[in-house]
Amino acid sequence: MSFAGYAAPPLDVSGEEIRLADFPVGYFVDNEQSLDYETARNHAFEPANSTATLGTGASVTWHRIELHNPGLEARALFLHMPAAYQVRAIDIYEERSQGLVGRATVNLNDASDNPLMYRGTIVYPFSVPAGETTVFYIRSHLYSHQWFAAEIYDDKNSRKALVGGHLDIALLVGMMMALVFYNGLLYFATSKKENILYSLYLISGVIWIALSYGLLAKAFNVYGDAVFILNLSVFTMPIFLVLFMMVIFETRGFYVTEHRILKGLLVLLVAGFCYGLFDIEGALIPASTLAALMMVVTFSVSLSILRKGHPLAKFFLVGHSFFVVFNGLAVLFYKGLIEPNYLNSRGVGIGIVLEAITLAFIISYRIKVLEDIRAQQDELKRQAATDPLTQLYNRRFFMTEGECLVQQARTTGEQVSVIALDIDHFKAVNDTYGHHAGDLVLKDMAGIFQKFSRDRDLVARFGGEEFMILLPGADHVEAEGCAERIRQGVEKHVVEVGNGVSIRITVSMGVAQVNSAAESVEDATERADKALYEAKAGGRNRVCSAA
Repeated sequence: MSFAGYAAPPLDVSGEEIRLADFPVGYFVDNEQSLDYETARNHAFEPANSTATLGTGASVTWHRIELHNPGLEARALFLHMPAAYQVRAIDIYEERSQGLVGRATVNLNDASDNPLMYRGTIVYPFSVPAGETTVFYIRSHLYSHQWFAAEIYDDKNSRKALVGGHLDIALLVGMMMALVFYNGLLYFATSKKENILYSLYLISGVIWIALSYGLLAKAFNVYGDAVFILNLSVFTMPIFLVLFMMVIFETRGFYVTEHRILKGLLVLLVAGFCYGLFDIEGALIPASTLAALMMVVTFSVSLSILRKGHPLAKFFLVGHSFFVVFNGLAVLFYKGLIEPNYLNSRGVGIGIVLEAITLAFIISYRIKVLEDIRAQQDELKRQAATDPLTQLYNRRFFMTEGECLVQQARTTGEQVSVIALDIDHFKAVNDTYGHHAGDLVLKDMAGIFQKFSRDRDLVARFGGEEFMILLPGADHVEAEGCAERIRQGVEKHVVEVGNGVSIRITVSMGVAQVNSAAESVEDATERADKALYEAKAGGRNRVCSAA
């Protein structure tokens, strides 16, 4: 036998059920990328596992698998290569008794219609006669990082393997898409820049996960150079993450040193992305190292921002710790420095999803903080615009808002009127019953003024016992009618001030229609005041109109 170097022990395929997914194989790296089958089969092989990653320096590798059937019947089996969706081309040489008995070539650029390709997995049928040995020599040509996975099944287990798989990846992608939808709703609600950057980060993550873990191939049956360019998402993910950090932490304005560090990292990532547009294979070779640098820099920057007291940094660090740990395992896996297992082979996907969930929480928390601040500002504005006792608008707000309404009426031609109100003999109420009773009277009067006014009318307390009402869309006749309703309502009302004491109150009012073309709201209130003084001089508890 001409085989040289390491020889993996032959796999016994005589059992009743064959399901081999983890077994020793031989391999060597074809650095010249030019060896043919005859030369490769005589090459010295090294030990490896049927699921292995060899990093970026092994673009073309040869693998040797030996199977022996000591039974009395031939075994019909299937060679699965579940990571075939990532390769550029696969050549399979089937040898028995040192003679070539079968051969297949799958070029991934033409794999959509290849009968051996099934949803990203190469399925090569073969048989091992009774008492004989079959040897496979497999040439795997990848773009940048060398992944290899081989499995041997009988017919029943082959079907099970093809039906199952990728459910975990579909779950990860589904969670990411749900976050994209959720974040889209947040963007329409808030229009914040961080929502756009987070969405782009999520979309890049979805593309990378679906591409790298075979979901894209399984769902759409697409392979080769046309989809390999989507690996640029390995650059866009950290680009959008860094931009997200700049926005969410407001580094430009508050953390100048950290902002410069992030900008430097961003330049490297953008340079890698631009280089990848022309040479994606070359750009992916240093991608793992750049990813490691990105994780160190972003983690250090967020830690520095935490020490400076930013409230969101601790949440970011939690999510980013997941990203760093799982992606660190993935980087070691891609470089072939650690043995493959589920966690490190799925590390990037798991890390992205865990961090994405945390970033969603950060966005929600930030929105809550901003809403609280906005609510506080609105409350301060409300307090600045209202009278603390009656909760009516104050004089300043009335004059400002009234002037706007008068200017609007000047444009539309709408009528506007004002009513000046004053509580009759209010000083006597305070002197007789005390200021507490006076306050109760003011509160009750405020409620009556609002009750008998229209919803669109602006009711304000000008100070002491004086009030003012602005009536948009009302001429002096309608304003007089409103004033009379208020006068009668006050006259019929009884104010209970405690200890069984009841007080009856009356009001005097002056009405003025605003000449919006020639006067301001202040001029109109002065005329309404003059009419109010006429009402008081005429005996109180009445309405007078200004000329």
